Amino acid sequence: MGTLMHYAEWNRTKKSGITREEEAKLTYGMLFSIKSFVSKISPHDPREGFLYYKTNRYALHYLETPSGLKFVLNTDTAAINVKELLQQLYAKVWVEYVVRDPLWTPGTVVTSELFQSKLDEFVKQSPIFGIRNI
Repeated sequence: MGTLMHYAEWNRTKKSGITREEEAKLTYGMLFSIKSFVSKISPHDPREGFLYYKTNRYALHYLETPSGLKFVLNTDTAAINVKELLQQLYAKVWVEYVVRDPLWTPGTVVTSELFQSKLDEFVKQSPIFGIRNI
């Protein structure tokens, strides 16, 4: 399993009842299974792969960078343009405040308070923030 490098919540109203680590393991396993399933049955180029799924209660959005870094964002089902939001989050927040941080070691938990505040600011200024759950 990979390393959970950062976790944040905004507007989450219902807790899962399990620890953050258990939730991360379940999410990782689910994503691994879905990606495998999609790559086997998709009639399209598997490089595009799995981007999101939607239930009647929430949507899970997924972005995997060429280096294998995975971004997951759970939103309300009404959220739109989340793929673009995740791409901007990667370029404008992750790269700027984590990758370029000389104190961060790749593959380790991100503890930078500057990153956390910029991420929070980015999400709260996004169009999806006003929607019920992200």
